[in-house]
Amino acid sequence: MTDTPPNAQNLNDNDQNDIAEELLRKLRQKQGYWVEWGQACAYLQKAGYSQQAIFEATGFEPVQQNQVIVGAQVYNSIEKVGAPQEVLSHYQQRGSDILYELRLLTQEERAAAATVTFQHKVDADEAREIARAIKDFSRFRNPPEGFSHHPGDAVAYQSWKFARQNSDFQTRSRLIAKGLKFAHTQTARQQIEQLLTDFTVVPKKPAPTLPFYRQQSAEEVPRLVPVVGELPLTPEDLQAVPLVEEIGPFRIVKFAGEQAWVPLPGWQTILSAEDPVVILCNSDRLPTQTQNHPEPVMVVIDRAQREWNSGNYFVVDNSGELDFQWFETAPEVTLLGRILVILRAKKILDEELTKDSWQIDE
Repeated sequence: MTDTPPNAQNLNDNDQNDIAEELLRKLRQKQGYWVEWGQACAYLQKAGYSQQAIFEATGFEPVQQNQVIVGAQVYNSIEKVGAPQEVLSHYQQRGSDILYELRLLTQEERAAAATVTFQHKVDADEAREIARAIKDFSRFRNPPEGFSHHPGDAVAYQSWKFARQNSDFQTRSRLIAKGLKFAHTQTARQQIEQLLTDFTVVPKKPAPTLPFYRQQSAEEVPRLVPVVGELPLTPEDLQAVPLVEEIGPFRIVKFAGEQAWVPLPGWQTILSAEDPVVILCNSDRLPTQTQNHPEPVMVVIDRAQREWNSGNYFVVDNSGELDFQWFETAPEVTLLGRILVILRAKKILDEELTKDSWQIDE
């Protein structure tokens, strides 16, 4: 392993250019391990190189850059908390796609999950399922009867739960086999083995549909304009108004300081909210999402609505990070607010074209 590239802020322009050229050369020639590639891509992006520029110079596609950058961050975190040496040695050389799937877990959970994925030689799809099982299981204050906090038992519990909800013999058998494969404790194995003779089906309560809405017309994408004041005003008053910069597809406006605002349509669900706030994320951070192409979304939350019901999704504290979840039964975790609506950005085929009214008129 090579050292992480130095901080660009402590270097002059010539030094930064030399380091960038050296990293581009190493990426182009694929020198070193993939963790070093991820560190190099992260350094180059922070130094101002776009994903497209890195791709053209090295052949690393944007999606691959994202995978190795995030995977390297996960690797560094499991190294920090002291994952077993054989696990570190294995993932230092291969498995960026596996570690990428563990990105939503805490550092300690990542290390445990990486050990499980290493021991069972899973692929990326299985790693994603393991990460989801561990994340869901971590919300229990006390583990369900027969299961422990070990990540293997977390996967076993998920298999046990899904098997009980399924009446199809082949699917049920596959889930039981998976649970027995990952079960870490004898009591967890016993819980799963009971399903071999107990064919009772526990109906699964369907999760509600996420409240997506895509802005369609230009009128639904308002623009925020700063107010100078009321006449009489001086030229200094006019100059004192800060420059307003619209950020991203939702045209978020950020002023000097830490505050930012975003325009929202005057829908009843938003107008009636007592304490609405907006959280930005990619759609792959939402539960039950199966999109192949994640996109940025705005999640509108009412922080005043903290009483559970099974017909809504909520925001919760997941080991110090905000997370979205649906709960079939009353949860043991504290609810921080209810999701009101999730906004996708308006699709614009040619954003520059819409700025010229004469072109639109034609």
